[in-house]
Amino acid sequence: MVSRPEEIHPPTTEQNKLGLEDVRIPLVWDVQRDAATQISGKGFQSNDEILLEPLDGLTNFFRIRLSEIGSAGASFPLPADLQEGRYTVVLDREGVKQTLGSSTFNFVLRANLPNIAGKTIKGVVHIAGQGLANVVVSDGSEVTKTDRDGLYYLSSTKRNGYVFVSVPGNHEVLSMASNLPVFYRYLNPNPNVVDTRDFELKAVDNNNHVLLSLADMHLANRNDDLHQFQAGFIADANQQIAKMQGAGKKVYALTLGDQTWETYWYSNNFMLPEYVKEIAKLQAPVFNTIGNHDNDPYFASDWLSENAYRRVLGPTYYSFNIGQIHYIVLDNIEYINVGGSTGNIGNRNYNAKVAEQQFAWLKKDLETVDASTPIILATHIQLHHAPSITGSLPAFRMSNGQQLVDLFTRFEQVHVLTGHTHVNYRVVRNDHFMEHNTAAVCATWWWTGRTGYAGNHIAPDGSPGGYGIWEVSGKNLTWQYKSIGYPEDYQFRSYDLNNVHITAAKYAPDANTSHQNLVPQYAADFANENRDNEVLINVWGYDPSWTISVTENGLALSVQRVASFDPLQLISYAMKRINVNAVPTFDASNSSHMFKVRASSASSTLKIKVADRFGRVYTEDMVRPKAFNYTMR
Repeated sequence: MVSRPEEIHPPTTEQNKLGLEDVRIPLVWDVQRDAATQISGKGFQSNDEILLEPLDGLTNFFRIRLSEIGSAGASFPLPADLQEGRYTVVLDREGVKQTLGSSTFNFVLRANLPNIAGKTIKGVVHIAGQGLANVVVSDGSEVTKTDRDGLYYLSSTKRNGYVFVSVPGNHEVLSMASNLPVFYRYLNPNPNVVDTRDFELKAVDNNNHVLLSLADMHLANRNDDLHQFQAGFIADANQQIAKMQGAGKKVYALTLGDQTWETYWYSNNFMLPEYVKEIAKLQAPVFNTIGNHDNDPYFASDWLSENAYRRVLGPTYYSFNIGQIHYIVLDNIEYINVGGSTGNIGNRNYNAKVAEQQFAWLKKDLETVDASTPIILATHIQLHHAPSITGSLPAFRMSNGQQLVDLFTRFEQVHVLTGHTHVNYRVVRNDHFMEHNTAAVCATWWWTGRTGYAGNHIAPDGSPGGYGIWEVSGKNLTWQYKSIGYPEDYQFRSYDLNNVHITAAKYAPDANTSHQNLVPQYAADFANENRDNEVLINVWGYDPSWTISVTENGLALSVQRVASFDPLQLISYAMKRINVNAVPTFDASNSSHMFKVRASSASSTLKIKVADRFGRVYTEDMVRPKAFNYTMR
């Protein structure tokens, strides 16, 4: 008899201690919860027991008495606490044991779901057993929708190794790994095996929801990062989440890449599983985006370097819906990593581009979405370079950025959320398309808050370390940058430049002569004393729809947009590094969300008023002289 590819036979007759015949153990055993399952074969006896010996890191061992014997097989009840996974299946007859094979037990809603020729994945999307129609399901290549009974079939090569559901609006997946939604299922790599993969959802009302956008955590167990992450970010974000949930809003989080730092994966033993343990303390579901630093540095291959991410966090690109918003996550890193090999970290180089395979999938995904549906697209590396003070449209940072933009021309509202730069800026292409580059949760790679440093948390452009808050009501979206440790209305910082003078004697007194000589280079314009009564204002959430006005004694001052470094960031990072005789690793940002005015007096009080695009107003009565120090606001 010829075996089907999905089946394994027991040993030959002369090795068969128990006289069993034609026993078939499927490579994947599709079973229903709380039901008996069938095992085919002849020679079973009423006192036989099935032993399930765990594999795949599972821990529970099961001994089950056969419940019914027939001419073509037997049945046995499944334990209530059986976990999905791989087990060795053994028959025990009064102490005489026979290994029948090994199988992966897979829970399904319908164990008898028929196969269709050419379809290698099938399943049901359901709510408590009731099929859900018109749900998008994909393997990252092919895209289909469930029928009226919630059934789907896919012709898949299984190249990506998983199938995922594009969770429909007003639903959530029932399966969670801590606070990570399990919207995907791994597949048997054998292309000849037909996989049954079901998805159970639950109905929720998330038309009114909040999304936290979290860029660049760079967790690596260095620079006191884990303490800063928990005491700073997690405490701050959970406070926001509790407040929003108390107002009746569903809250979700979406990372924007670089959750980890592959440079330190192996030396610090801190990888993606360790990140999962840290982010589990955030009290909201978290969707993830891959960053260049989330690739395995032992592989000089974009595809192979991503395998660690797929094993821990699932798909590197996918879509889902919350309320009336369609969310898309893309991987726009081509990880090259010249020199990477087992035991050797390469040079970690990469290109910023979306692979053609993703474009092919994205086109199919977007065909399922109405043009009036707002789109939020997340990817790690920025789509555009930072804007200049001229307001002209900046060039693409992503090499095939125009190709990406062109896919969204029919949509009425598209927002692209990116990270990578550790700074804040926004690029408005037109009334329909806008990029939001979000400063880092880790700010300047956790340096300024490290023990013995500045005692603050500040990014290279002077933005406080923080995250985005997106509030959604139906199809209406508002957004705001939230600084860690500050109230929501903290949206700018002002400097009295009469008091900003960065010198080695004041800010790097412990450095040796050669490092003190670096101070003018890293202090930029602030190396020179400025007594012109100028005030610099850093507005980190700025976009062209914001307005900045300043009055002195009731008279309006001329506000000029400038490109400038942030002086507080310079003394908090570069000067602190120089002070310990180290050359700064990370460059400060010469940002265009800076504004300057000149007052008539060194001691007048200025009234600063900043209004965002949603009409929210932020103010400061700037009493001058204003001190310049590490803890200033």
